Amino acid sequence: MGLFLAVHTLFLCSLMIHGSWAFFPNFWSKIMSLAQNSHTHQSITEEALLLITRDLFQETPNLQGRTLDPQLFQGSFTASELFKAYYGSQETVSTKQYQQAVSEIVQANVAMDFLSSTRNDPQLHFDSERLKEASALLQSIRRLAVQSLQAGDESGARHRLGSLLHSLQDFYSHSNWVEMGYRKIHSTLLGNAEEIGPVAPENMQTCRDCDHWTCNDNILEKINKKKLLTSGYCNNTSKPPGKCSHGGPFDQSRHRSARGGINKDSTSLLFSPHHYLHNEAAHLATMATVSVLQDLRDTVGTQAFLRLLNVGAETVLSFVIDTTGSMFDEISAARERAHSIILDRRGTIHQPSQYVLVPFHDPGVGPLYRTTDPDQFIDLLGSLSALGGGDEPEMCLTALQLALVNTPPLSEIFVFTDASPKDKHLQNAVEALILHKRSKVTFLLTEDPSRTGGVKTGTGRRRRESLSPDRFSIYTNLSAISGGLTVFSTDKEIQDVSVLIQDNTVSAGVTLLHIEKDSPSHASPYIFYVDPAVKNIIIHISGELLDFTIYDPSGQSQYLFSKRGDLAVIECFVGFCRVSLLSPTPGEWRIKMVNRGTIRVNVLGQSTIDFLYHFAVPANGSHPGLSRLEGRPASGVPTFLVLAVTGLSTDSALTFSHVTLLGTNGESLERVTLNATDTGGEFIGEVATLPSQPFSVKITGNDNEGNIIERASAELNHVAQVLIQVPTAPPLYPGKSAHLWVNISNSGATREFVVMVTDDRKFVNSWTPDRLSVARNRTSQVRIDLTTPVGAELGSVVSVCVTVKAADRSDLNFAVLHLSVADPNPDLLPPSCIQSAVRDSCPSLSQKSCSQASWSTNLLFSDQGHSGIAGMQLQQGQGLLNLTGDPGKQGVQLRKGQGRLNLTGLDMGAEVVGTYTSNCCSLKAELFLWDTAGNQGLCNILVPQQRASGYIHTASRIQTLFTMLLFHIGGLLLQLVN
Repeated sequence: MGLFLAVHTLFLCSLMIHGSWAFFPNFWSKIMSLAQNSHTHQSITEEALLLITRDLFQETPNLQGRTLDPQLFQGSFTASELFKAYYGSQETVSTKQYQQAVSEIVQANVAMDFLSSTRNDPQLHFDSERLKEASALLQSIRRLAVQSLQAGDESGARHRLGSLLHSLQDFYSHSNWVEMGYRKIHSTLLGNAEEIGPVAPENMQTCRDCDHWTCNDNILEKINKKKLLTSGYCNNTSKPPGKCSHGGPFDQSRHRSARGGINKDSTSLLFSPHHYLHNEAAHLATMATVSVLQDLRDTVGTQAFLRLLNVGAETVLSFVIDTTGSMFDEISAARERAHSIILDRRGTIHQPSQYVLVPFHDPGVGPLYRTTDPDQFIDLLGSLSALGGGDEPEMCLTALQLALVNTPPLSEIFVFTDASPKDKHLQNAVEALILHKRSKVTFLLTEDPSRTGGVKTGTGRRRRESLSPDRFSIYTNLSAISGGLTVFSTDKEIQDVSVLIQDNTVSAGVTLLHIEKDSPSHASPYIFYVDPAVKNIIIHISGELLDFTIYDPSGQSQYLFSKRGDLAVIECFVGFCRVSLLSPTPGEWRIKMVNRGTIRVNVLGQSTIDFLYHFAVPANGSHPGLSRLEGRPASGVPTFLVLAVTGLSTDSALTFSHVTLLGTNGESLERVTLNATDTGGEFIGEVATLPSQPFSVKITGNDNEGNIIERASAELNHVAQVLIQVPTAPPLYPGKSAHLWVNISNSGATREFVVMVTDDRKFVNSWTPDRLSVARNRTSQVRIDLTTPVGAELGSVVSVCVTVKAADRSDLNFAVLHLSVADPNPDLLPPSCIQSAVRDSCPSLSQKSCSQASWSTNLLFSDQGHSGIAGMQLQQGQGLLNLTGDPGKQGVQLRKGQGRLNLTGLDMGAEVVGTYTSNCCSLKAELFLWDTAGNQGLCNILVPQQRASGYIHTASRIQTLFTMLLFHIGGLLLQLVN
């Protein structure tokens, strides 16, 4: 605990720094403030996401048609336990992709307290009585999140959702909602900002002085009695006399009238004057987060929401294929291997969730094909033809960049080619995308790298000059950085070698060992551990292997040329060997190898036990916490390694003691001791010294029987002295120009840097300067100018990669930005309904016989904006709603308890007409309406009282038509104004 005490002392010395505040960002904040029982933005968001996932599994059948038992998981549980119960205990289903999506949302949430552009904005934290403005901003962010999901940009949606949830959660901690006695969430916080409720006027006193750490009843009684909303002021805004302060040591306004504060951010009286209401505020924030997530699911539909959470995204098949005339055998191998995978896994939870294909040649690249339909993918592969030739270099990196942008994180991408890259200038951008998305890239090359001339047999490939023996070095470097392989094979054996695709795309795939060996001499054996939680262990070796011996824990061995022995089945081809272990015994396994040139070894398996990690630095100022480092880790600053171990249960007996930072040859460079946090499966360790050479990460632990458990992450990390930060990203509007500023900070000696900016859709026009000198511990700015085409699809995303390289090539770092195209005239108006007629026979009947009679009414549903009705739900009422659309369109029905009816895919037409019919025991109904922009409206259906039996309550037909006409004219005028 010496580390924590030392950092805590440093933290306490920084208490006078100005800034805003919120629920503590993450677990590190609780350590720093000695408030271990506090709820954080991280814990609130993770709990809500787990609850909404449980509800999703209770309502959505899996591939076997089963749903989760509603009686299960009412107490504490983990994601691993939830997935195991939903998919079946016999299935090996990893939660790594799911927890990656959760991590993206959480990191976007907590970043609101760290970024200079967001941490002090009162509208983003419901501070300084900017409550209506904050509510309007919530609506805007929600619309963008919906738009991103509808456009297939799940990553952008996660980032927007994270920032939305941060502001939403702050409402309950920063306002007086809890103090007014409310124990339910605010129902219209994301509705019309004017409906948020009355806010205390600027000239009205809201608080009395409080000179104690704990402030009881310092909000004036009249404020709470009149149900006037207020929130605390912070340093960053001028505080009128008599207004409440936020409070806590970072808020200097707490010394001005009214002294004290009202925040409920923590259980610590040092930081939160209303700490005694923290648990109530956190509970409401959690329930509000669940409500927003449910509403988002209702708006975009279940399938889009599943993609948001990476549920069912176990594996992806992503191919980049050279289609020049020399590639017939490679295309055939890709097609046959994909067909085999699809046949083996069809109808199971292990079938790929997405298929990506990017063909290329010179000069053409694409088009990009992305589908969830396996048969369509097979047809697309079947449509590829190996035609034409051209000069030997091809546009391989452009195609790979396109695949990386459109393939989910943590995926495997396979590149088939026999040509070197023509677009070498994209190497740094591709490398940045690989590390940003933690994708693994494997190159399958059917060209011997030692050849310097001639033509590949049987092809139309033409070359203008002799070729360099190292012309494929870019591929080798990129695969090494990603943890993948570069396999040099032949046309004859490419079909056999492509089995590695099948091995690398299994569900719950893990890496036990990853090394790159250059020395051909006999070396100490390489060691990996088999534990009871891992199965189907396969070893891949790329390169020229001269000798190989494998030893099991008892010392029994098998040699390279024993194709099938007691330990393994060994298959070797040109440039590639595959070793499949047979019923491996848990314990220490050893490999001895002799090679010519460089070989690369991956020991793979299947297990639910795996890990995610990131580097972080303490953000001690106004928002204590650990701020995630984007890009490469930085030297010269205190750095922490944060890990999330997947596959653990609430009563797991697994313990993890340390992480080892490994060199490329598998040697230990640094050992990092791990400390468990109070967030299940999360560990943290301080990195004393970041290695100066490339390194990978391996985690080590034990089970309750003493078995060693090791998992490796094969991608290579490099340390940088240059950091890139983007304070804020501008919205992009069709036909408009925009610019963004990038901060470049140098912690090394004064140097000149070269700046390169690329994007996948050619939105970037220019950047300035493209070269700049940055002194030690100084920051300079670069401006990037973009223009969005007029026809750009709303919600679509452009990926911008910024790389900064020292002119002497001694240092490099990157930043990857995802910018979305926004609607310059967003639909801000909710859908509504017109009730045009009521027919009933209710008045003449007694209450006892109300079930014997009925009433009905005609309804016209329309969107006041321009996006169209997306869905509706019968919230109150016991009747039946029959819906019809344009003439010839099929109708649908809706009852209470049915949930949201999604109309997006039903092709109902521009107008939706309905008839609601109910018995006379239920004389009113209430419908929730959604449009495709995410706006929510309310439709109240009422039966007029005190009527004669059988009387038809209806406006004249002329009046009804006139009302409808006015309604449509108003909608047209609104569109013209927008």
